[in-house]
Amino acid sequence: MSNEKEGLTAQEILEIEEMGNAAAEDGSTKEFLTFVSDGLTYGVPTEHVIEIITNHTIRPLPLVPDYVQGIINLRGQIIPIIDIRLRLGKPFIEYSSTTCIIILDIGSDRVGVCVDSVSQVLPLDLSESSPVPLEDRQHLATSMISVEDGKVVLLLNCSAITES
Repeated sequence: MSNEKEGLTAQEILEIEEMGNAAAEDGSTKEFLTFVSDGLTYGVPTEHVIEIITNHTIRPLPLVPDYVQGIINLRGQIIPIIDIRLRLGKPFIEYSSTTCIIILDIGSDRVGVCVDSVSQVLPLDLSESSPVPLEDRQHLATSMISVEDGKVVLLLNCSAITES
């Protein structure tokens, strides 16, 4: 195992390798919904994205980690809301008109991720991705890729979002 992957769980390493191998095998790209949080651009695979919503009232819950802002009732379904900024160990900022909640389907769970703003859907060639230098909670972003406009997109490990 290389030092680049040090600190990753076995599952995270497998996911990174599978993404890279799949892209390398068929030369295809994978689509990611990109969003901004704390000035950084992140991406989640579109296969996990159910919808993007705005202006929902988040009901707080007691005895949950600080990054769990509460729950929403979305057409009769109760969905926990995670503030990605807090999940990454950054300070809370007040929500604005550009703040969105991305509803994700992660395994058998649905979760909302509160982000500063949603950018666009980008096709990314995962064979060109690199591991993220890990620090603290950065294990949520297991790889990164440079895009044409010079930005770097940090690719989120969706299953790690809900882990404590």
